[in-house]
Amino acid sequence: MALSAGGGSHGGSDGPKYKVTVPQALAGGEYTLAKDISQQADAQVPHDGAGAHDIKTVGGQYTSGTKVLAMIGLYGSIDDPDVAVDHTIRGMKNSGSTEVAVPEKEFTPKGGGGPVTCGVDVRRTDGQKITMPFCVWADSSTNVSVVETDTADLAKDPQSVDLQEFADKTAKVRTEVKKPLG
Repeated sequence: MALSAGGGSHGGSDGPKYKVTVPQALAGGEYTLAKDISQQADAQVPHDGAGAHDIKTVGGQYTSGTKVLAMIGLYGSIDDPDVAVDHTIRGMKNSGSTEVAVPEKEFTPKGGGGPVTCGVDVRRTDGQKITMPFCVWADSSTNVSVVETDTADLAKDPQSVDLQEFADKTAKVRTEVKKPLG
């Protein structure tokens, strides 16, 4: 894969190669789609800017027993995937009620497919602490975040989250949502 230098506004002759989809199930069928949130997500994300061009946004809320998994995906032309990951993580923390419980770091999923950046945030909502492990990845066409909560244990000890396991789950999700364009 050739990387273009200069990042001209024409978006590169190759253009994006992948899109992000919202399948009916994720993580090998572990989660089922409860709600397609693509319209709301698309309305909240700029379609150009910060090194991203012609961006489309999709998303889904999935459930598995007491667990809720949210997937928000952007696709289009992404100039610098590392910057995209940083912007995504910064955006997740900018709510004011979110604190970093386990700082993000890069994990190599057992299933392969390139590294993902994962961490654990704690959000305070109406006095309730909610532990939210997350993973993010980006490439030249896609930028996706996956966040999980467990309604049976909302205030779970952030240190007890197995981020390698969540990175492995995220890699499964990546193979299920990232599809070739065309």
